[in-house]
Amino acid sequence: MHTNRIDIVECPRDAMQGIHTIIPTSKKIELLQTLLTCNFHTIDCGSFVSSKYIPQLADTAEVLNAITPEQLNETKLLTIVANERGAVRAASFPIIHYLGFPFSVSEIFQRRNTNAGRVDAFIRLKKINEIAQACGKQVVAYISMAFGNPYGELYQPIEVIDWAHKIAQLGVPIISLADTVGTACEKDIRFLFTQLNKELPQIKIGAHFHSEPHNWKEKVIPALESGCTRFDSAIGGIGGCPMSGNDLVGNIATENLLNYFKPKQLIINAQQFDKAVLLANSTYSNLM
Repeated sequence: MHTNRIDIVECPRDAMQGIHTIIPTSKKIELLQTLLTCNFHTIDCGSFVSSKYIPQLADTAEVLNAITPEQLNETKLLTIVANERGAVRAASFPIIHYLGFPFSVSEIFQRRNTNAGRVDAFIRLKKINEIAQACGKQVVAYISMAFGNPYGELYQPIEVIDWAHKIAQLGVPIISLADTVGTACEKDIRFLFTQLNKELPQIKIGAHFHSEPHNWKEKVIPALESGCTRFDSAIGGIGGCPMSGNDLVGNIATENLLNYFKPKQLIINAQQFDKAVLLANSTYSNLM
């Protein structure tokens, strides 16, 4: 299943969600339309969650309504959902391909992020996957806090393996390991990606890393060498989860990934990407 091609998931949703000043919907539409010309594999473009918790993304439906199927080219769109109601809304959009659900190995973070414990969240994930399959969509299950957490809970990498097996048994085709607060170390990265790619060869195992600007390679390289070919990132390294209760740790910067990977592994339109970087920087810079 795995190839030498690297799939880049650009994440303006993650970049925007921690910005308190509301970005005009027109700006979000312009940015998404520009990103769609870059030929990313996937764009994580919004979320159908309560505007009480993530007000920045309350206009996701309006943004999506401005996008035509012709604008997608071969890029797939992903939106985050936290429950069945959000899944139904997301699945009603023909241009959405993936429904992303955050499942955490941390009980504390699961309750903070989705108002449900892990047992109930897993039941939600099962129902969301059924909704997605019925509508011709696919689920991407994010295993949040996959590399440790700041709450003092016991962290064991084998628990991530166990939950990944349970998620795979639901028929979820993509599992992305999320370094939610930037705690991943090389040992755990190598162990988890090596084991999961070995034990679940039918599943695409992705990486959603957060890091400080100076140490992103310390996470990307061991994941790549352990078989990971799907990486989430955001222009400028902006982002972080506002539900974690910690200082936001940014995403891996897309610019860094594109410069690092061999050109033959990528099919990104460089000229259009340069335009997207300028637009993203002008959209985010005055609001941080």
